[in-house]
Amino acid sequence: MNEADIPIDIHTLKLQDWLVSRRIVPKNIQPALKDIRIKISDALQDMPSHDQLILLLKGANINYFHCKQIVEILKQTEKDSKSIFGRYGSKRMKDWLEILRLYEKDNIYLAEAAQIYVRNVNYEVPSIRRQMSKWEQQYEECLKRSQDLNKPESAFLAEHTTLLQHLGVKGENLKEEFIEALKTLPTLHAESIKNIKTLEEALNLYAQTTGQTKQQCLPILGHLMEFGNTTVYQYCHKEPPLSVEEPPLKLNLSETQSGRSPADNEVDYGDDNGGTSSTISAEIIDFGELNLETETELVNEAVDIDWGGSESTAANAVEINFDIPIEEYGIVVEGAGMDGGIAKGDQAYTLLDSPTYSERFTDELCELESFLKMRLYELRHLDTSSNIMFSLLDNISTHDEASTCKMLTNVEDILTAISCQQTRHLFQLKHSTKYGDLLASKLKQMLKAVEKIRHTRETLKQRAQELKQERAALNPILDEFLNQTKQLQQCIEEDISKRYKCRTVNLLGGLN
Repeated sequence: MNEADIPIDIHTLKLQDWLVSRRIVPKNIQPALKDIRIKISDALQDMPSHDQLILLLKGANINYFHCKQIVEILKQTEKDSKSIFGRYGSKRMKDWLEILRLYEKDNIYLAEAAQIYVRNVNYEVPSIRRQMSKWEQQYEECLKRSQDLNKPESAFLAEHTTLLQHLGVKGENLKEEFIEALKTLPTLHAESIKNIKTLEEALNLYAQTTGQTKQQCLPILGHLMEFGNTTVYQYCHKEPPLSVEEPPLKLNLSETQSGRSPADNEVDYGDDNGGTSSTISAEIIDFGELNLETETELVNEAVDIDWGGSESTAANAVEINFDIPIEEYGIVVEGAGMDGGIAKGDQAYTLLDSPTYSERFTDELCELESFLKMRLYELRHLDTSSNIMFSLLDNISTHDEASTCKMLTNVEDILTAISCQQTRHLFQLKHSTKYGDLLASKLKQMLKAVEKIRHTRETLKQRAQELKQERAALNPILDEFLNQTKQLQQCIEEDISKRYKCRTVNLLGGLN
C-alpha cells in the first residue's frame, strides 16, 4: 500500500501535543505570541481606509491567516511605494510583513491556529450552544407559566362571579347593592318553605311514634306549617302584633374600626324609641348612704297598716270604693286576641329570619330527618319476626319503605332550600356587623389576585420575548465561530498535509 494513501488521523484534544511531539512547533509559544500581539496592536493604529479591511478587522482576534489577508489588501493600497526591486517602502507594509515573518518563525502560526481551534471546539462553541439551549428552555418555561396562570385566573373570576350571584349584586357599589339585596330575603324565606306542607305526613308519624302532639315534638315546624313564616312575637304570644318595629340594619362598609373610640366608654343599653340608643356615661353615681332602720320607721309612720282581726280596727277602717273608673288612674288595658302589642327587638324578626329560631328550626328538621332515616333502616334491615318490629307495627303499619323514602326526600328538600348559598349570605349579612366587611374584603382580594396574575402573565410574556431576542442575537456569533473553526481546521489539515507528502489529514472530534 502506498504511503501517500494512508491518512493521518489526529484527535482534536491531542493536536497540540502531536505538533510538539513531532517538533513542528515549540513547546512554549507564549513569549513569541506576546511580542506578535504587541506589534499587531501598533500596526492597527495606522491602517488605510478600505472596506475589506474594515470587514476583516471587525471580527474576532486577528491570527496569522488574517494577517496574510491584510498583506494582500495592502499590496493593492500600497503598490505606489513598491520599488523596482520588488520591495515596499511603506511603513504599513513593512510592519505587517514583519508580523508574518515572526509568525512563520518556528511555525508559531500553526501552534496558535491549533490553540484557537481546540479552544473553539472544546469551549467556545459548546458554551454558546449551552447558552442558547438555556435561553430556549427559559423561553418555553415562561410561555408555559404564563399559560398555566390562565387556570387560577379563571378560578378566581369564576369564584368572584359565583359569590356575586349568590349575593344577588353586581359588585359596583356594594353597600347600596347589599341593602337592596337584603330586601329579597323575605321572598327567599317564603320560597324555601313553600312546600313545607309536604312534611305533614312525616310530622304526624313522628308525633305518633313519640306519643306527643305536633306542637310538642316539633313546635316551630308545626307553627310554620299552620301559619307560615310569622314573626317571633306571634309564635311566642299566639297572636299577631299590632305593628312590627324591626331593629335597624347595621351595615357600614365605608369605615374600618381600629382600636377603641371615645364612644367605647359609654354603656349601650340597646335600641329604644324608634332606634334611638340611650347611653349613660360609665361613671360612678353616688346615691348617698341608705339607713334601712330610718327608712322603715318613716314608712311605718306614713302608713298605718291594718292586719284585720279586730272589730275596733274594722270600724275605724276606711271604706274602699271599687266603683271608681279605671280611666281616672290612667291605666290602659290591652285587648285580647288580634289586639296584640308591638313586636320589637328580636321578636320583630320572622322565625326564619331570627338567628335563634332559624337555628332551632334547622335542628328540628335534622331531628325529623334522623328519625326517618332510622325508620328506613329498620324497614330495610330488621326482620319482621323481631320483637322490635312487632312493637313498631302499630305506628308504621301504613308506611312502607317507599313512603318513608318519599317523606325523607321531602325533608331533605326543605333542608336544602333553607340552606342555599344566597339565603345564608344574606342572613349573615343582615345579622352580623362584620360580615359585610368580610364579603367586601374577599371580593376585593379576588380582584387583586386576578390583577396580580394578569400582571405576572404580562411580565412573563415580556421576559419570553427578551429571551427570544437574546437567543436570536447569538445566532450570528455562533455562525462566526463555526466559520472561523472550519477555516482553521482546513488550514491546519492542509499545512500538516504539505509536511507529510500531501497525505490526507483528518482532525477527529471536531465540529459536527
